[in-house]
Order: sequence, then structure tokens, then C-alpha cells
Amino acid sequence: MLFHYLIVDWLGWLTFGFVATAVLTGILVGAQLARQTRMDLITMLGTMITGDLDRARFPGVLIHFAIGQVFALIYASAFSLIGRSGWQLGALFGLVHGLLALTLLIPLLPSIHPRMASERTGLDLAVLEPPALFAQNYGRRTVAVTLLAHVAYGAILGAFLKP
Repeated sequence: MLFHYLIVDWLGWLTFGFVATAVLTGILVGAQLARQTRMDLITMLGTMITGDLDRARFPGVLIHFAIGQVFALIYASAFSLIGRSGWQLGALFGLVHGLLALTLLIPLLPSIHPRMASERTGLDLAVLEPPALFAQNYGRRTVAVTLLAHVAYGAILGAFLKP
């Protein structure tokens, strides 16, 4: 019986992790282009590798898709452990994921990002402004956009991954 819980939908993880990450990324980029948020997660991640803003997008996309696959594996493992999935459960996971991103992951970026200002050091030598809690420095709609993107990510994984 224990072995049953160790089985993960590997092909689903690989395929739908990519699809869910593409949708999440599309929502975030689309919202930025529509001026609903100033948060450019792809550039934020890419500038960890290079200071050239024009060249940062490609490594940013690669990093974001790699992170998306890691989180998709966590979702797939959770669905396998609890023995069920579904778009509603996935959406709930996505909401929690989005809240964790806004309250823990994104606000921690200035502590590890070599080109991002922090609330303490200011913008003197930094390329990027700090996000702050709930990424509020990137606009009022950033929270809603980020939560929507993560709920969509989770709903896709929940709908298509087998427990």
C-alpha cells in the first residue's frame, strides 16, 4: 500500500507542469503588457544571471520554467499522497502557492538577488526596485494578477494530473 503513494504521474508532471507554467507566465506577461502590474518576473529572475536587461529575458524564462516544473512536482506529489486531484483542489493549492509567493518568496528576492535594491539599502547601485510584501511596489493590481495566475496554474495541474 505504501508503494501506491510513491507513484507520481511523471508524464503528466512533465507535460502539464510545462503547460501550467506557460499559462501562469502568459498571464503575468499579459498583465504587465496591459499595464495592470509593473512586476516583470522574467526580468527579475534573468537579472540574477546578467545585468544586461535586454539579455536577461532568456535566462529568466529558463529559470521560471525550471521553478515551475519543481512546483509542479510538489503538486503532483501532494495529489499522489492524498489520493485525489481535481481543478478545485488544484486551484486551492494555487491560491496557497500564490500567497506564499507574495508573502515569502518574492519579498525574499532582495536578500539573494545581486541587482535588486532592498528596503534598507535603497536604489543607489541596484537595477531593480525591491518588491516589498505582496509585491506592492509593482502596483495595486499585482496581488490580484499574481493570485489569478497561480490559481490558474494550480487548476490546470489539478485537472490533468492523476493522483
